[in-house]
Amino acid sequence: MEKLRIFYLKYKHAIPLIIYGIIYMTWFAWLEKNTTGHYRIIHMAADDYIPFCEVFVIPYFLWFAYVSAVVIYFFFKNKEDYYRTCIFLFTGMTIFLIVSTLWPNGQHLRPAVMPRDNIFTRMVAALYRTDTPTNLWPSIHVYNSLGAHFAIIRSKCFEKKKGIRIGSLILAVSIIMATMFIKQHSVFDVLTAFVMAAVMYTLVYRYDLLIAVREFRNKRKAKPQIG
Repeated sequence: MEKLRIFYLKYKHAIPLIIYGIIYMTWFAWLEKNTTGHYRIIHMAADDYIPFCEVFVIPYFLWFAYVSAVVIYFFFKNKEDYYRTCIFLFTGMTIFLIVSTLWPNGQHLRPAVMPRDNIFTRMVAALYRTDTPTNLWPSIHVYNSLGAHFAIIRSKCFEKKKGIRIGSLILAVSIIMATMFIKQHSVFDVLTAFVMAAVMYTLVYRYDLLIAVREFRNKRKAKPQIG
């Protein structure tokens, strides 16, 4: 029992991640299943000037490993950075779910027929079959990529690791470009994700929301009880 207690105390910060993961995936699956008919089409004139480039499916898929690796790394290495990363990601993802629920949206940017036949177009086609062109705004691929990169460049763990910081930037930019080049997102989705990320960056890293919340909780605990 003592070992179990020690294990719990050491890794209990995984609980919010697990709970939120279940909530998010359940909610998102419901949206994907139910957003099938009436939804607003997202489109900007700039979308029509962006060519379809299937090779960008590679960084698009790398997004899953990129964001997961950042969260897992900080989970084991630095709780403060882990909590900041989770606050950043979870807030944006929740806003995305609320927007998609109240304002169903989608796009008609995908090519009707693949312009070429190669391994990359087949990967894109497989993606299209599993991921509906709905629930796009703001782009979570873009927002979470920015969140992962911010977590790296703001962490003291990578303060002197220039190669990792540069690599993170290149990967984040590649993922953001991929969302448009493989026609998964409109420029509008990308721009609004940047706006949301800028607001959250200010709250999480400039204002340091984590410390503010802790100070508020400590003040409440220190407040003398009456009666």
